[in-house]
Amino acid sequence: MHIKKGFRMLGVAESFRKKVGKKSILAGVVMRADLIVDGFSLGFPTVGGMDATQELIGLYKLLDREDINVLCMSGSVISWYNVVDFNRAFEELGVPIISVTYEESEGLENHFKRNFPSNWEERVRIYQRNGHRTRVKMKTGFEIYTRGYGLTTDEALTILNAFTLTGRIPEPIKTAKILAHSLAKKMLKSEF
Repeated sequence: MHIKKGFRMLGVAESFRKKVGKKSILAGVVMRADLIVDGFSLGFPTVGGMDATQELIGLYKLLDREDINVLCMSGSVISWYNVVDFNRAFEELGVPIISVTYEESEGLENHFKRNFPSNWEERVRIYQRNGHRTRVKMKTGFEIYTRGYGLTTDEALTILNAFTLTGRIPEPIKTAKILAHSLAKKMLKSEF
């Protein structure tokens, strides 16, 4: 797979403060492979809610673009255990999706049971439906964990390498995280 400079990734990341507000900030940054920022969008998932998938879909649709080649999101469980259903997002949006995480995990079932006794089974079902993560080694030498929807692991790694200059975080996700964090510092102090 060859990535041309006009290839576009929508990098998505979130920021929240559990005890500060009811919503988190989900930021999406469109970036070309030549690292030019080409747009951004926002979503506001509920902290501890079940709306992360709908907010991700809404964030993408707000862009109203046909030229995004891949969506890449940091994590699959955001906003204090608000689980993203990547299969549903892929089915609805029709754009390949890469979920990226950076550490091993012992699993989340016990956290879901303890914190959400009324709907923990639904959270576990969505999380398990997302599938297993695959550990890959990036060109930078760092290992990360990925899940891919609509593309192979090798294709996902090629794309991630094209958008990662240093370290293990692709530039669109890094930029989205900076944006989400900056907005969260300002916005989450007020109820919105």
